Amino acid sequence: MISEEQIQEIEAKLSAVKDLSELKRLSSEVFGQTGLVRESLQTLKKMTEDERRQMGPVLNAYKARLDDGFKAVEQKLNQEVKSESLRASAGRLSNCIPKLGHLHPLTSTILYMNSFFERMGYSVYDGPEIENDEFNFQRLNVPKDHPAREMQDTIYIDAPNILLRTQTSSIEARALAGLKPPFRIVCPGRVYRNEKPNKSNHFIFHHYQGVVVQERVSMAELFGTLEMLFRHMYGDAVVMRFRSKYYPEVEPGVGPDMRCFNCAGSGCAICKHVGWIEMGGAGMIHSKVLKQAGIDPTKYMGFAFGLGLDRWVMAKYNITDIRTLLGGNIAYPYFEHEKVI
Repeated sequence: MISEEQIQEIEAKLSAVKDLSELKRLSSEVFGQTGLVRESLQTLKKMTEDERRQMGPVLNAYKARLDDGFKAVEQKLNQEVKSESLRASAGRLSNCIPKLGHLHPLTSTILYMNSFFERMGYSVYDGPEIENDEFNFQRLNVPKDHPAREMQDTIYIDAPNILLRTQTSSIEARALAGLKPPFRIVCPGRVYRNEKPNKSNHFIFHHYQGVVVQERVSMAELFGTLEMLFRHMYGDAVVMRFRSKYYPEVEPGVGPDMRCFNCAGSGCAICKHVGWIEMGGAGMIHSKVLKQAGIDPTKYMGFAFGLGLDRWVMAKYNITDIRTLLGGNIAYPYFEHEKVI
């Protein structure tokens, strides 16, 4: 019959066990076919009924004590094995950190500009890329004989009504028809024109439209908004100018230009050797456009701007060929803009 001294001896061995294989060997010695517990049970069977009644509870108590001791040690060793496995895995991962992706410069710039305008009270608006003649031309004061409707400029899906939008002004037309003044929105998006690609032009490119409609607004606020955007994007040292321009949907119209980022104004292929890059078009929304949208021009007025987003990206990141923006180039580096969105 197992004794207290043997129990204490087994517990001493248990406390010295260092791994699961050693624990398994000790468990076999105690609970196996020839182990102490099994021998004690065989001895108990040979005792008289009175002896079994006296020694049975003692043997059961010893067995429960050993079971608890072995389970506690097994649990401890299993936890140590798991912890060691995690440490080993962490070590392997730290030596082969996977390459992380980052935003395309176009996406990064759109999010950055959205954040800038949202802080100024603008909402971000969207519209379809496959557009109809009404919203792409008619509601923007572009008559049927206007040159922009010619096949060499517009990519038609089903002429003369269904086309790929040539400008994000089509989103402006939908916003004017669907929103109740006053409102301020910006609309980034992809646009299409039938152009031969070169360093500064592409048949697929991006616009960034802004529209403000309220009871009182002026050209001064338009100039101030665009100047703030230029300084926000390129710093206080940016050199810009406004030129008088004609756009059917605005009156008066202006074109914001920036001194060429590539040649600093001396002339190059990017700026077509004039030293300046046209960054978009803007102006006060024409009264005809407001009327066509059901907005009373005697009560409300507004301004709009459409920016050539690809050129803003090129100027910000010193990209000298617009074609690379849509060329699947995965070598563009991580840009600081992503940290402030």
